[in-house]
Formats: sequence, C-alpha cells, structure tokens
Amino acid sequence: MQKPSAIGKRPFKAERYIGLVFIAPWIIGFLVFQLYPFVSSFIYSFTSFNIIGRPKFVGLANYMKLFTIDPDFKKSIYVTLKYAFISVPGKLIFALFIAMLMNMKIKGVNFMRTIFYLPSILGGSVAISALWKLLFMKEGMINNILGAIHIPAVDWLGSPHVAIFTISLLQVWQFGSSMVLFLAALKNIPAEYYESASLDGASKIRQFFSITFPMITPIVFFNLIMQMINALQSFTSAFVITNGGPLKSTYLIGIKLYIEGFNNFKMGYAAAISWVLFFMILCFTLIVFKSSSAWVYYSDGEAN
Repeated sequence: MQKPSAIGKRPFKAERYIGLVFIAPWIIGFLVFQLYPFVSSFIYSFTSFNIIGRPKFVGLANYMKLFTIDPDFKKSIYVTLKYAFISVPGKLIFALFIAMLMNMKIKGVNFMRTIFYLPSILGGSVAISALWKLLFMKEGMINNILGAIHIPAVDWLGSPHVAIFTISLLQVWQFGSSMVLFLAALKNIPAEYYESASLDGASKIRQFFSITFPMITPIVFFNLIMQMINALQSFTSAFVITNGGPLKSTYLIGIKLYIEGFNNFKMGYAAAISWVLFFMILCFTLIVFKSSSAWVYYSDGEAN
C-alpha cells in the first residue's frame, strides 16, 4: 500500500519553476544593474569617494556643500529648469501640431509619418549633436541660409542668451514619439463629435478646445511626464554642442554630475548630485500628478 504524502507537501513539478527560469535574466539584470547601483549611489552620497581609495563617511557634508558653497550647482539647477521649461512645452505643442496634420487624409501620409518619426530614433546620438553644432556654428548652414535672405547672422552657440534655445531646439526636434501617441489619441476621437459641433456652428478653434484637447488630455499628461523626466536628465546635446558654455549658460545638471564624477573623480559628491536630481524629478512628477485631477479627463467624462 502506497504511503500517503505529508500534509501540505506537494510533489515537485518542474513546470512550476519554468516561469522563474524565463524571468531569471530580467531579475538578475534588475538586481545587478538597477537596484544595486541605486542603493550604492545613495550610500556613496554620504561619503568621500574617488573610485581608487575606500569610501570615507562624511555624513551630510556633500549635500551641505551643494546647497551652501558650490555656486556651479545652483547655476546648473537654474539652467536645467530653464531648459526643461523651454523644450518640453515646445516639443509637445509641435508634436501635437504635426500629429493633427498627419491625421488628415492627404496623399503619402504614411511616408510622411515615418519621416517625422525618424528624429526620435537619431536625435539622442552624439553624431546628431555634432551635426547640430555644425549647423548652428557662426559660419554654419543656418546662418548661410539667413544670409541668403538678407537676415543678419545669429551667434547661436556663442551668445549666452541664445545658446540655451539652440540646444532646446534639438530636444524639440525629437518630437516623433510624442507625435505617434498624439496621433493614436486623435484617431480614437469619434467623428460624430465633430459632426455635431459643425451642425451647431462651432468653429475649428472651438472644436479643438471643446472636443479635441479634452479627449486627448490623458496622452498629454503621459507625454508631459515622460518628456519632463527626459529633459531634466538631458546631457548629450549640451555636452557635445556647447560643453556647458558660453559662460555656463547651458551648464545642465547632467554636465555638472559628469564633471564631478569623471573629471574630478569625486564620486561621492557626484552621487549626491544624482540624488538631488532624483528628488527634483520626483517633486515635479508629483506636482503634475496632483494637478492632473483638474485638467485630465477620461472617456467616461470624469476628471482623473
């Protein structure tokens, strides 16, 4: 007679663990490349660490220096916020405008959508940033075009008042991903809404603010969050095009972090900067989430 198995004990079945085998690479990657650096950077932010020697605990000294002594840090915060407030609204407005054009029934629209999406694939590379620098040099193509139509040349990269707008343009140029999301949202708006509005005599502008924009606010909300996070973490364009100049007018916090960590080898100090940036992004994200209840509407007609 077969002996009954112990209560609560089930026979081993390999198929129960197949799922764990498949997700093991992701779990290992998350623990090694995300969680461990995240926790260790927080610990290093309280130390003096130059990569070679052993970390020396200094408490809140790095944070105290950031907010009380280091003028470059305050400058980088100001420049980063200015960059975000220029590039993020500009990018979303331009992406929505192009999406509305691409939503029209015009010949070759699929090809045009592909062309407009390409900058999002290429725009974040060092090569494109270098090309942008060549285009906006004092003797670059942009000034040559302006000269051809008798407009004075602009010192795009050498003027402290203009340089931040020049690198912001590169961020705006990478509007493809936002455009695709806006286009999907526009296609989900029932045509009956516009037909009823037209019968009531509503103008195109009135239809946009009464129908189009309220219906796509969830996508506006998502794009705003994602593009804001990307802008606050931006580094490549400012580093390659202007290297933080002129007069540190494009000195983003990403450049400050890079210089302290990899030029000055102050890894503990750089870790403190990264955590300030993290909490800055967190605060702005929470503000946007909190405000969403007043302006984000869903298909049921209720605010978020």
